[in-house]
Amino acid sequence: MTRSRTPARRIAAPLTAGVLAATVLVLPAQQAQAAPSVVKVTGGQGTWQLTVDGGPYQIKGLTWGPSVADADRYMPDLRSMGVNTIRTWGTDASSKPLFDSAAAHGLKVIAGFWLQPGGGPGSGGCVNYVTDTAYKNQMLDEFPRWVQEYKDHPGVLMWNVGNESVLGLQNCYSGTELETQRNAYTAFVNDVTKKIHAVDPNHPVTSTDAWVGAWPYYQRNAPDLDLYAVNSYDAVCDVKSAWEQGGYTKPYIVTESGPAGEWEVPDDINGVPEEPTGRAKAEGYTRAWDCIKGHQGVALGATLFHYGLEYDFGGIWFNLLPAGERRLAYYAVKRAYGADTSGDNTPPVIGQFGIEGDATKVQAGRDLVLTTQVTDPDGDALSYEVQVGSNYIDQSKYLTTLPHTDLGGGRLKVTAPDRPGVWKVYVKVKDGRGNVGVETRSVKVVPPTPDGTNVARGKPATASSFQQSYGDCPCPAANAVDASPTTRWASDWSDPQWLTVDLGARTAFRHVQLVWEASYAKAYTIQTSDDGQNWQTVREVTDGNGGVDSFDVSATGRYVRVHGTARGTGWGYSLYELGVYA
Repeated sequence: MTRSRTPARRIAAPLTAGVLAATVLVLPAQQAQAAPSVVKVTGGQGTWQLTVDGGPYQIKGLTWGPSVADADRYMPDLRSMGVNTIRTWGTDASSKPLFDSAAAHGLKVIAGFWLQPGGGPGSGGCVNYVTDTAYKNQMLDEFPRWVQEYKDHPGVLMWNVGNESVLGLQNCYSGTELETQRNAYTAFVNDVTKKIHAVDPNHPVTSTDAWVGAWPYYQRNAPDLDLYAVNSYDAVCDVKSAWEQGGYTKPYIVTESGPAGEWEVPDDINGVPEEPTGRAKAEGYTRAWDCIKGHQGVALGATLFHYGLEYDFGGIWFNLLPAGERRLAYYAVKRAYGADTSGDNTPPVIGQFGIEGDATKVQAGRDLVLTTQVTDPDGDALSYEVQVGSNYIDQSKYLTTLPHTDLGGGRLKVTAPDRPGVWKVYVKVKDGRGNVGVETRSVKVVPPTPDGTNVARGKPATASSFQQSYGDCPCPAANAVDASPTTRWASDWSDPQWLTVDLGARTAFRHVQLVWEASYAKAYTIQTSDDGQNWQTVREVTDGNGGVDSFDVSATGRYVRVHGTARGTGWGYSLYELGVYA
């Protein structure tokens, strides 16, 4: 994989909107006092099955996202979907209410234990599994302690040690050392497995990683695992052949799967991953489950990703019910697991979503018209919301709602973001019955093109300071007048700071445009001078918010200076471009 997975997995956001209708009677968790279960992997090569108290058990699961405090609220809904299992990534003192609620509602939990560097590319801190005995001993003490605490709990199905750490180690090591660490990590997983078995012989132990590239390490170094586990999304239907070709002698479960992820799709016209449509995501869950259950006697089930409420970048990509509102994928999983959907009111379907004009050249702060074609199978009254996200500019996962004007015929007018870069635009359509359709596409916001000639372009520039090395720097003053949207001037992290351009001769101009990077000026003045010593203010800004600042002015001078007096962030001042137009 070349791109990191983005959705939050262990910390769930609170419910922010929508109402999830419970279709099953909510039972208080304390009413469930079922006896402990004995869970086994039985059978032999190609004829394995998972049993609970001697009876066959196929995992029909989802990864768990809501807060533990909301468990009793959502467990009935999971049961109504045909779900019998949830998966977590961490187990500690806070896990008991979740186990209690699961058991009370007839569900079981794949209880995870987190190991660094977990979560795949870009996640977690680095551990040296060859030399860091303190960390390893800590985990060897901690994990069995919680197994001892919960081994007789009726909500426990199995233990899962680690998540995508074989993959994640590539962020810490390379070459021969990476191989050494991966072997050491999987050997340590085996040590943990033996400790867990000594405490609890009645529940299997597995370990999850991304794709089957980790399995040869487990095969070699972790013989005490009862079964393997794999996270696989668009490639899930290839797991069967990979298992057969690898000569493996243990069954497996799929612990994350669903539609194609960010790392599996082609880039769109703006050079960012093209997110699948709502229909394609729903089909992805259906396809994944068909392939998993098709590997009979080896694949023992799955916990598909993700029963989450987050309404952010990753939540829109993967969650079945962002903000508590059910989408097409929710019902696809429900059908896959054999639940009754005959009486369900289902989500609006956005058949087409487009941008009028050129989606690669949307001018900052100007009108942007979105086009949609929406149908609702139940004929419900619909409401619209438009949101934008800047993940591909600053890695922020949050979405911001934009006011919109309904022009009729599925056309929605909004004001484009003020900050240049590639934005994701989301259209959300709700039916008032707890269902939502969401589609997204990217737009590339560019600075407006002022009339006239940019007389500052390519002229000599100086600054009070500049960053010589940090990230994409050096970032000298000249970068702000080179007409490149990707180079910038960046100052020291202090106030005040200034940037001056020498126009070469006394010049009359009538417009100034500033294109800020994320580190913008909250307060600044635009000044002119004939000698570079005595300055006259032609514009003062006290409420700057970054993005693009465009001003009509009437001024004359040889020198033009941007004088920053208050930074808008904890960093310095940073300008992609200073344009002075005659």
